[in-house]
Amino acid sequence: MSRNAIETIMGAVVLVIAALFLFFAYSTSQIRRSSGYEVTATFDRVDGIREGGDVRISGIKVGSIVSQTLDPKTFLAVVRMTIDPSVQLPTDTVAQIASAGLLGDKYLSLVPGGAEETIPPGGRIQYTQAAISLENLIGQYIFSSQPQQKDGQQSGPPAGLPSLEPKQ
Repeated sequence: MSRNAIETIMGAVVLVIAALFLFFAYSTSQIRRSSGYEVTATFDRVDGIREGGDVRISGIKVGSIVSQTLDPKTFLAVVRMTIDPSVQLPTDTVAQIASAGLLGDKYLSLVPGGAEETIPPGGRIQYTQAAISLENLIGQYIFSSQPQQKDGQQSGPPAGLPSLEPKQ
């Protein structure tokens, strides 16, 4: 009987520790939906950002990404975000997808312009810049740094790979 009591007590201790761990993880995480007004932006590509991700101005979090959807008519990615009410975005604000380092998390960076008018709640950011694909950059670098042939022409890509040269 005493062995069952010890096992019960140990089980309860494990459950309490697990509950404390979950509480600590939730309270220290920065995944919180910020309250504020909602704006949208459309992008060609939204690689790497996620719902609940940060929206930052000059590296300071001013909002959160609420959702990402595909516009069925234009096939562009539509990103909805909430912005802190104390931040009023000018109408010429630029939204771009940035990275927090080479292998870091991606976030939505806003670069405010100098316009007098501001984007109203439910408004749209007109100017966007899609995420830069690291794989495409590396591929372009590899193919552009090929050795020159004797006649001054660059050699083409290895057999079986398409050329990245523009067609004339």
